[in-house]
Amino acid sequence: MDALALSRLQFAFTIGFHILWPTLTIGTAWFVTLLSFLWWRTGKLVYRDLMRFWMRLFALGFGMGVVTGIVLSYEIGTNWAGFSRSVANVLGPLFAYETMTAFFLEAGFIGIMLFGEARVSKATHFFACLMVAMGALISSTWIIAANSWMQTPAGAVADAEGVFHVVDWGQVIFTSSFPYRLAHMVCASFLTCAFVIAGVSAFHLWRGQHVAASRTAFSMALWLALVLAPLQIFIGDLHGRNTLQEQPTKLAAMEGLWETTRGPAMTVFAWPDMAAQKNLYALDIPHLASLYLTHSWDGEVEGLKAVPPADQPNVPVVFFAFRIMVGIGMLLLATAITGAVLRLRRRLYEARWFHLVAMAMTPLGFVAVIAGWTVTEAGRQPWIIYGALRTADAAAPVAAGAVTASLVIFFAVYNLLLLAFVWFAGRVALTGPTDTSLRVSERPGLERTSVDLFATTPPPSPAHGTGQAKA
Repeated sequence: MDALALSRLQFAFTIGFHILWPTLTIGTAWFVTLLSFLWWRTGKLVYRDLMRFWMRLFALGFGMGVVTGIVLSYEIGTNWAGFSRSVANVLGPLFAYETMTAFFLEAGFIGIMLFGEARVSKATHFFACLMVAMGALISSTWIIAANSWMQTPAGAVADAEGVFHVVDWGQVIFTSSFPYRLAHMVCASFLTCAFVIAGVSAFHLWRGQHVAASRTAFSMALWLALVLAPLQIFIGDLHGRNTLQEQPTKLAAMEGLWETTRGPAMTVFAWPDMAAQKNLYALDIPHLASLYLTHSWDGEVEGLKAVPPADQPNVPVVFFAFRIMVGIGMLLLATAITGAVLRLRRRLYEARWFHLVAMAMTPLGFVAVIAGWTVTEAGRQPWIIYGALRTADAAAPVAAGAVTASLVIFFAVYNLLLLAFVWFAGRVALTGPTDTSLRVSERPGLERTSVDLFATTPPPSPAHGTGQAKA
């Protein structure tokens, strides 16, 4: 592999690893905020127990996101010097805005969120949680704005040396694809988080422990999933229609469509052969792709052959990644509907087989996110700025050996980080929320006792007859 291919592989690995953590923390931050609000307004200890429990997992994911995100900025400068030179005037300010408006907001309040719950009022703690959750959402907004400009560039022009200069910041930020990409990513984060919460809660229900807290979290997560799963499919349809208009070659790769066709069929399965420019072993359903792409029986969809082979992406990668994403989306929707049926039959908390299903669904949201980003980024190739700057022209003139060495180091270190996260997060998840709502009574001042946020064993029961509560 040459330096270009290795640089692409390295960046794909590092950003694919990084995106796992914002996916987790965006949704978890808002769930913790909801629990903090409910604890504040109702005073029910079950909400406090769940809030403390999910704050631990949020903290671990947030730390992983910060560490792996910082690396990407350096990587852009070392491996993609041509890209940095061309787009610094456009993307540099967007990344700076993300730091100033989002990261600083999160950093300013996360200490109160994680360690101040026993030291400030409930209202103040809720406000801190809200600020951290807002920071996570604002951060994703700026990053999606930068990526959307790379996909559908507008508001900037390139000079004779290929350097882009901004002429309209409104067009740079609010490109034609921006609202669909932002909604799709944020909804994916919330949906992934909902199934993580459902899976962890189902594990404790299946084992018959932490029943009160697990029932509450399980119910809340499945209500969220029932709303978010169909909403994500609807947003995905809007995003697909935007892609049909703005990036027809990418959409053709997603569908495995080689010829420009009226009323195209949906290819359920095939092996796209780029050398022969056709599909092998294709299983098609006539006109179905026309219905969901153009909302008509005989709509016209541009095929891959409308552009030269040199301008086509790696079709098999995009084709199969798209099917993985959609397939997982259908599984999550089916699980959410099944949960609703069991709820109506009053068997949601007793159906042990469904608890196993919910546990199996836990990691699938992350897989769908990785598959979706593969479609987004691989489908844009061979352009790094769609239609304006080729990926080959954006790479830095570095030796293949240097990129190989750094790739090996990244692979080793990131896998160690992943193992560490699984170890610590797994211990927290397996321990579960402390059931103080079942073991202690409401007493004045009890909610203000100090808490070890990262303890993996429940606090001792309050002393009886002494008038003191220990936690």
